[in-house]
Amino acid sequence: MTDKQNTHLLISEKLVGSVVTIEKNKARVELTPLKEMAADNLGLLHGGFIFGLADYAAMLAVNRPYVVLGKAEVKFIKPVTINENLVAVAKIIDIEGCKYEVNVNVYNCKDEIVFNGTFVCFDKNKHVLE
Repeated sequence: MTDKQNTHLLISEKLVGSVVTIEKNKARVELTPLKEMAADNLGLLHGGFIFGLADYAAMLAVNRPYVVLGKAEVKFIKPVTINENLVAVAKIIDIEGCKYEVNVNVYNCKDEIVFNGTFVCFDKNKHVLE
């Protein structure tokens, strides 16, 4: 069962992926890369889009209205082309007050991990721009 999405409601699914599931402390997001996401003529997917997918999945795992990213430690493990659909799986691994540590793995269509990261997110009381 998918929980209601409570954060990042206006983000473009074309750029960071679409929600598959949101459950307590975890989320799954899929991205179909666009040709405009290529970094070169061989179709290498720019890493910023992979990071965006993983970040979005982390935010959805926390799923609080004012969650923000504070820090990320990431590894790009395998190259990805724009012809490969991706799936990000995010799971909260630790909570201390308003601080959430979220592990995110991104998989390619062969179910290989292409990216791994630990995202430190904060649940703020109000919007960071207010």
